[in-house]
Formats: sequence, C-alpha cells, structure tokens
Amino acid sequence: MKKGIHPDYHDVVFQDSTTGFKFISGSTKNSAETIKMDDGKEYPLVRVEISSDSHPFYTGRQKFNQVDGTVDRFSKKYGLTEDKK
Repeated sequence: MKKGIHPDYHDVVFQDSTTGFKFISGSTKNSAETIKMDDGKEYPLVRVEISSDSHPFYTGRQKFNQVDGTVDRFSKKYGLTEDKK
C-alpha cells in the first residue's frame, strides 16, 4: 500500500448496546473508550445499536407481514383461479 494515504487499520471491539455482546474486528474507527478483553490486550471500544446478536433477521424473531407472493395477490385481486390462468 502507498504510505500516508490510508487511514490507520487496527483491531477494535464492537459492543452491542442492547445485549452487551462484544466482538473484535479490524476497523479504521477510533474511540476514546477502551476495554480489556479476555486475551489481556486493550482495544478501543465502539458501541453499536444493533449487531448480529440483536438483529431480528439473525435471531429468528423477524415477523413477515407479507405471507403470499405478488402473483398470488394479483390472482386474488382479479379473481383468477387455476383454470382461468
């Protein structure tokens, strides 16, 4: 990489604000807050509102409002049956 044009890339701890779930990832994000992890190292701490631990898609708590597909809704709207299609 060319020197002097890229931001500092380092390990950062991201913590989910709702569940307290923490994970280490590489990032260019900086923070004044730090946290000591199980490996004994101190990392910058970045708090996030949502992560894979609390997101409805990953936790299986997602609600599906649309049960049937677009074709089914069209068929119901115009009263089409299998023999009329």
